[in-house]
Amino acid sequence: MIRAAIAGLGRWGQNLVGAVQGSAAIRFTAANSRNGNTASAFCRQHDLRWTADFDDILRDGAIDAVVLATPHSLHADQVVRAAAAGKHVFVEKPFALTLADAQAMIGAANKAGIVLAVGFNRRFHPSMVRMRDAVRSGAFGTIVTVNAEQTALHGLSMTPETWRAQPAEAPGGAMTAIGVHLVDGMIDLLGRVASVNAIVSRRAVALADDTTHVQLQFESGALGQVFCSTAATPHYRFATYGTGGFAEILGHPMATYREIRAIPGDHFRTEAPTVVETPGFNMLTAELEAFAASIAAGRPFPTPLTDILHGVEVFEAILRSAATSAPIRLASARC
Repeated sequence: MIRAAIAGLGRWGQNLVGAVQGSAAIRFTAANSRNGNTASAFCRQHDLRWTADFDDILRDGAIDAVVLATPHSLHADQVVRAAAAGKHVFVEKPFALTLADAQAMIGAANKAGIVLAVGFNRRFHPSMVRMRDAVRSGAFGTIVTVNAEQTALHGLSMTPETWRAQPAEAPGGAMTAIGVHLVDGMIDLLGRVASVNAIVSRRAVALADDTTHVQLQFESGALGQVFCSTAATPHYRFATYGTGGFAEILGHPMATYREIRAIPGDHFRTEAPTVVETPGFNMLTAELEAFAASIAAGRPFPTPLTDILHGVEVFEAILRSAATSAPIRLASARC
């Protein structure tokens, strides 16, 4: 059993704690947040020792791992300090806001020999596993493009005190809240990105940019398109188009997977659609139990840190593209 502490007890931090209630692999025993008054009832309910001091968590020999659901700008310092204390670390996305911070975090984890994980929970959903397996097996032939869209309305509820409304914490419109998930899914399927072209706008949220469009070209030559917004009616769709087949994942729970295969030699007809439903799958439970399994086995987390690092590089390029109104070619691009 991995004993973990949660740092950050906002809505998402509480969701993470609740996701592993009763798990045989990992449980939360302590919590770190700024305000004990707002956290006290939740900590009592979940039998968590509360502290306002992050270093108190790091000094506690009874804690194996730290899970960070804190403001994005704090991640780099907290990961480096936790790694130095010998704690395994799970970081909510976005992993880092700059490539330099991401490199420092990974370097600290490697030096300490700890497991470092990032919360791209959608990689664990059976619908995404089906799509990934089909793409990698060649079942969809040559992949032409991937289109992804995710929308939500939580931007409309932001107040001036909300840290997610601060431009320094959430640059790029909906990228930190939503878009990085979609980009990570594309990197998972198609590999490295060669160039991006991004537009960010403010349509309905008074305090922050809320809508982002990104066009991507991958080193393979495949194209991608991301649309995300924190001010649009909630929806999710992730679709892959290839010469041999098409698949899409629908709805925020990702429960619906729909696939259509091409008929070899027939350029005008397709096979009948196959639809697979996976209701009730908890992606947070899956990712945290995978984190615990990695610690127990002494192996890296399933999401490669090379993908994480490249995702931060793509994120930085998206911000530069939006700021300059011009396409940006990634410095590491190999084509």
